[in-house]
Amino acid sequence: MSNVVDEAPGAAREPRRAGRRRTRLSRRGRKEAFYFWLFISPWLIGFVGFLLGPMVASVYISLTEWDSFTPPQWVGLDNYTRALTEDPVFWKSLWNTFYYALISVPLGLIVGVWLANLLNKRVRGRKLFRTLIYLPTLVPLVATAMVFKMVLAPSGPLNDLLGLFGLDGPEWLLSATWIKPALIVLSVWGAGAATVLLLSAMNGIPRELYEAAEIDGAGAWRQFWSVTFPQITPIIFFNLIMGLIGAFQIFSQVYILAPNNNVGGPDNASQMMVTLLFQEAFSFYHFGYASAIAWLLFIVILVFTVIAFRTARKWVFYETEVR
Repeated sequence: MSNVVDEAPGAAREPRRAGRRRTRLSRRGRKEAFYFWLFISPWLIGFVGFLLGPMVASVYISLTEWDSFTPPQWVGLDNYTRALTEDPVFWKSLWNTFYYALISVPLGLIVGVWLANLLNKRVRGRKLFRTLIYLPTLVPLVATAMVFKMVLAPSGPLNDLLGLFGLDGPEWLLSATWIKPALIVLSVWGAGAATVLLLSAMNGIPRELYEAAEIDGAGAWRQFWSVTFPQITPIIFFNLIMGLIGAFQIFSQVYILAPNNNVGGPDNASQMMVTLLFQEAFSFYHFGYASAIAWLLFIVILVFTVIAFRTARKWVFYETEVR
């Protein structure tokens, strides 16, 4: 018994020594680590210099009043207080952004799922149709917006088409009522990217699941909801998150479609959060206030992203999960 007791401390120390020996990198390991940090250093420098650094600086700038010409003056939380309690344009732009995101994102997902389901059918020429649907996403956004600006003009092709049915087309970009629907229509134009991802997910669904559903007497609609939809929910969730982030940061479409260079449209009907902070920063030189708006927008996006992740476990199906 004494021998066992005497040897126990030494036996316990030996594994710790072995563990310390295993943590030491060999010469080859140190060389690989050196090259790893060497090759990743351009990205790290770019991240710190062009992303992390400006983000940290914007936190300080948001607490100051700065016009980029004179030294910043510390004002504390006055910029945030102004945005939340004194600026009606801020709340109007926040509502417009909500309106755009809460309609354009679900609509884009529905159109993407519908197109992917159609393209998943074994029909002649489906490769051509897939190319045509994805093609609009390859066109630069500026070119697409310019085309839509001509299409949505009061005497443009869309209103001419409505006139054939005896309908008077609205002034899409000049009306406070119709300018946001016009932006939503433009957002659906780029649904091809989501369609390709969803189509790829549909192609990966095992055929045996559909055969089993057919044996049980399930029709096409039932097969979609019981087989196809659960299998593609991870891709739908990915498109939902990316769509929300992109919708809350909409800028180029509003800036290009602005009638008569009036960013925000009639009565600020199309004024979005990013266009507002852009105007405050580069038109009025209120960089402190613009930085505060940017961080408030970041909080809004973060809240909606967290909500999406918290609710995802109720409807997103992962095949490897044990439920």
